[in-house]
Amino acid sequence: MTRKHLTEEQIKRMIASDPDAPEATDEQIAKAKPFAEAFPALADAMRRNVGGRPRAEHPKVAVSLRLDQDVVERFKASGPGWQTRMNNALRGAAGL
Repeated sequence: MTRKHLTEEQIKRMIASDPDAPEATDEQIAKAKPFAEAFPALADAMRRNVGGRPRAEHPKVAVSLRLDQDVVERFKASGPGWQTRMNNALRGAAGL
């Protein structure tokens, strides 16, 4: 049974079966506040990226390109970090 085929009743039973994550009541939802209002200092720190990953001197740029499947599979087969290795190979090919 996949999740997209669950009935409303099945979903309700799953929620009820988890005592650590009960369904929120209408009253609780009415009292809910936006994250930034409930935790302003944390929200501000997250906006400023305090404690997170330092900003890269040369940030990466997201691109979409089509590569031969066997090329991508070869890099992926080399394990985690394959995107960085592919970037390095492209840098070398570009003479950088």
